[in-house]
Amino acid sequence: MILFNETVNIDNAVAANWLQWMQETHIPEVMATTFFIKFQIAKVMEEEDNGGSTYAIQYYARHMDDLLEYHREHDQAMQAKMQAKYPGQFVAFRTVLEVVG
Repeated sequence: MILFNETVNIDNAVAANWLQWMQETHIPEVMATTFFIKFQIAKVMEEEDNGGSTYAIQYYARHMDDLLEYHREHDQAMQAKMQAKYPGQFVAFRTVLEVVG
């Protein structure tokens, strides 16, 4: 199984709105692509001194090919939506992991 992790640090001024948007709009849109079989969202407990809150959004794919196809077909549009809704209010980085246990 492949775990696609997106860690997002979002400005506290919009964090509650962003989290609601993620849960009600963005994540359902990602899951509707059918390339992932489950997801979870977690809040990083360690506080940053940058005025933001950090979350890890984790999507599980059966195979690497599913993740690669998602990237080819949907990822750019999904990123653009977040960038348009929260311009300059977040930073994100992504990690791809193989679940081994």
